[in-house]
Amino acid sequence: MHKLLQNAPDQEIMLLGNESLARGAVEAGLAFATTYPGTPSSELSLNLFQISQETDLYFEYSTNEKVALEVAAAAANSGLRTMCIMKHVGLNVAADPLMTLAYVGVKGGLVILTADDPSMFSSQNEQDNRYYGKFAGLPVLEPSSVAEAKDMAKAAFELSETLQEPVILRTTTRINHSSAFVTLGDIKERNTKGEFIKDPMSFVTVPAVSRKLHVKLLENLDKAQAISNRSEHNILTGTGRFGVICNGVSFLYAEDAVKDLGIEDKVKILRIGFSNPMPDQMIEAFLKDCDKVLVIEEGEPFMEEAVRSIAQDAGISVSIKGKGDNLFSRLYEFDPAMVKRVMASYFEIEYQAKEPVDTSNLPEIPQRPPNLCSGCSHRATFYEVKEAAKALDMDTICPSDIGCYTLGFLPPLSTGDFVLCMGASVSSSCGFAKATDKKVISFIGDSTFFHSGMTGLANAVFNNHNFTLVILDNGITAMTGHQPNPGVDMSLFNLEGYNRISIENVVKALGVEHVTVVKPFKVKKSVEAIKEALAFEGVSVIISKEPCALHAKGLKLLKPRAFTVTDRCKNHRDCINEIACPSFFLEDDKVRIDATTCVGCALCAQICPENAIVPLKK
Repeated sequence: MHKLLQNAPDQEIMLLGNESLARGAVEAGLAFATTYPGTPSSELSLNLFQISQETDLYFEYSTNEKVALEVAAAAANSGLRTMCIMKHVGLNVAADPLMTLAYVGVKGGLVILTADDPSMFSSQNEQDNRYYGKFAGLPVLEPSSVAEAKDMAKAAFELSETLQEPVILRTTTRINHSSAFVTLGDIKERNTKGEFIKDPMSFVTVPAVSRKLHVKLLENLDKAQAISNRSEHNILTGTGRFGVICNGVSFLYAEDAVKDLGIEDKVKILRIGFSNPMPDQMIEAFLKDCDKVLVIEEGEPFMEEAVRSIAQDAGISVSIKGKGDNLFSRLYEFDPAMVKRVMASYFEIEYQAKEPVDTSNLPEIPQRPPNLCSGCSHRATFYEVKEAAKALDMDTICPSDIGCYTLGFLPPLSTGDFVLCMGASVSSSCGFAKATDKKVISFIGDSTFFHSGMTGLANAVFNNHNFTLVILDNGITAMTGHQPNPGVDMSLFNLEGYNRISIENVVKALGVEHVTVVKPFKVKKSVEAIKEALAFEGVSVIISKEPCALHAKGLKLLKPRAFTVTDRCKNHRDCINEIACPSFFLEDDKVRIDATTCVGCALCAQICPENAIVPLKK
């Protein structure tokens, strides 16, 4: 039995933040869940996927976040408790249905989990999704700890059903990926069969209906404001004339700072867990007894601006600071030392930071840049595309996309010149092809192609653009942890009831006339086929098919066969300088291969000018 299914109230178990959120949803009677995988939310989706194999919970990996929210909206309006999960940039994709769903509302609880990523550990930006709550007029809840994440997930369903509106549950990486002891609660019985009651004047958003729905949305927002002012998620602690207003993990940092600075009798803290609408009455009362207020929040000055507005409306004149010089930055994650330093400075508390540990006598820690795995087929494809373009004397622009293959921009592969968001490699290629005279070669993964690459390709065919799209089909959604996508053979997971979509058939159906399928570990054949595709006038597509090495190894489909460098090596180092597989290393100024990590793809053996790389005899 999955550990999150044990019905053991009051038992404490160690959980990852994402596991805690999943348990909270299970305890709330979650019946229906949708997602498009994205770090830092991926483990939440994985746990619900695993739970769905043992229960009657319906779970799906949707084609993209827009689709996920639209599927969830239908389930929630059929009365089912529903969760839609994504990372922060995923909500950009889902923003279209989100804005109108706020008008329509829901019947069963709908929780939209958005995982923000301060410091961009695995993201292309660090946007602050609290603004989506304000933009759409939806309630936003924010937990401060792993344990609270479970309880707040449960509360979010109750709030959603009370207001009959979706609720945004905003987490950050530090919550999603920390571990702590969590006390289990009772598991509510799931209702998995809903009923949709037809009511076109509430559900069909033509202008005449939407005008009335907007009024309802604003009325619900007023109700949410009243709930926020008495919400248990907004916590007041401490006493004193100095005020701290904070949210999320900043609450824990603030508590530690107050204790470490010895100013418990001088500082009171208002933790905002219900952050949209802000609890205006509670904040007004808090401000009246403060001489100075410090707002601690990662990301944008969302609360700071709201608190200043509340103070102005109430005629309260008090210094309210958060972001700015010698204060907090809008950049990156916070940490306890930073919060302590800024708090001491702002409240003019004497504070001597501890001297950092002297590490001058220690060797410098070697840098480990992100890299494609040993045996990754993307490395072979990038090399072959470069070789083909070089043979045709082409000056190239290479737009890329979001996935493992984004790392192709690093030398020596250097095949990524422009990255925006999911699917943008295809669409931006249309622009580069028209705006320049260079050969445009774009790269996209299989999951990303299904997510948002097909529309760009349809646009390219319709408008007769001239570029080559390389679809890197490694048979899985690799970067976020090997989740399925519509092109995956689900029988490999021993799962039935799924279909499988052929990328080749989709591309041809969209009207692409030149479609080439290559096996990238057959280097010479691949280079010749790629040269033909690059020379084609119009839209050409290359589908590079080879399983993700890590995924294949996990399924025991990969039989590693290590290679070694023989004495024939003349130390040209083409292997290192051209493909830079992490299994290579130098020993006594000679190239060597780590037999424990080499999987035997033989790419290096095929490009070695002396044929000095051969299979290692056991």
